[in-house]
Amino acid sequence: MIERIGVDPASPLPLAPAVRAGDFIFLSGQAAIGPNGTIICADIVDQTELTIQRIIDVLKQCDCTLADVVKATVWLDDARDFGGFNKVYSKYFSEHPPSRSTVVSPLVVDGKIEIEVVVYKPQS
Repeated sequence: MIERIGVDPASPLPLAPAVRAGDFIFLSGQAAIGPNGTIICADIVDQTELTIQRIIDVLKQCDCTLADVVKATVWLDDARDFGGFNKVYSKYFSEHPPSRSTVVSPLVVDGKIEIEVVVYKPQS
């Protein structure tokens, strides 16, 4: 069974914030986007905090937490931001660290970071 979670029909973006496929949940990439739908102009620390908070918010919709994350993929716009990003990331994932890939790549939006995660949450 495939379940799309958090789809907003009014959104101009054709995506689901999360998709459950069996015991796995795949979250779409999250960035430091504010309530008006634009990137929050801030340093890497603040953008990472907001990005992870957005992940937490989507996980709540899926009845999950960061402890359920098994894989994270991180895109940084600038390799020099790795230290600041990693400091914030470590604060959230120190107790239950998932596997992680971190790459440097230009982002589609004008942000400094995007993170997507995969969750393992067996269905009841």
